[in-house]
Amino acid sequence: MNGPSQIAQNYVNVGVGKTRYGLLKTFSLGIMAGAFIAMGALGSTIGSVGIQPAGLSRVVSALIFPIGLVLVLCAGGELFTGNSLVLIPVLEKRIKLSDMLKNWGLAYAGNLVGSIVIAELVVLSGTLNLYPDLAPAVVRTAASKCSISVHAALIKGVLCNFMVCLAVWTSFGANEMSGKIKACYLPIFLFVLCGFEHCVANMYFIPVGIFTSYVHPEIAEAVGAAGLGWFNFLLRNLIPVTIGNIVGGGVCVGCVYWAAYLKKK
Repeated sequence: MNGPSQIAQNYVNVGVGKTRYGLLKTFSLGIMAGAFIAMGALGSTIGSVGIQPAGLSRVVSALIFPIGLVLVLCAGGELFTGNSLVLIPVLEKRIKLSDMLKNWGLAYAGNLVGSIVIAELVVLSGTLNLYPDLAPAVVRTAASKCSISVHAALIKGVLCNFMVCLAVWTSFGANEMSGKIKACYLPIFLFVLCGFEHCVANMYFIPVGIFTSYVHPEIAEAVGAAGLGWFNFLLRNLIPVTIGNIVGGGVCVGCVYWAAYLKKK
């Protein structure tokens, strides 16, 4: 097991390595990461719909969702939220700010493509017809995410990526795959249980609701999804959540641990 100081040292090298990937590699791994998170989100919805009381439903959702991040860490992927920690090698002056921004931009774009492709395939496949409550739940979730206030989306984004980057951080404490899975699982479980906002997960959750509302407008009308749309997706959710995720991961985890373990006194 690696202690926090060794994790910090190791992540500097990991972050540097990420910025040395070619454009196609970063973008392709971003697509994979977006798809992984989307599949975890899909499974969490299927597993939790219809369970009462609501608290138990959320627990089941939180138990399933971390599969997405497990795949990112173990199979390989470039996840924008986890890559908030690439700020650490910038602070160490091992890479330029432009290197980090390029990595973030490519990973973000790839995550968006991967998530939306899975969302469209889920709708086209008829997966949401598994049982009657599933499609309405998908549209209801998307509509609720488009209706939260901008400041709430921002704060929930901070809290979410605080936990996600702690999951990534603790996974670097393990050398075996089983240890990495155990280390990352509980922080992700906690953020889902608490209802925080993850920009990449929302790249799936909201588009799949929008696509479902196109195919089944009667469902959107029945659940009261008047605010569901691309404009609200971008301005009321994705942008503020993304900013919050950067603060929660890059500042609250990356900067703090850099100052604690790497900054020269």
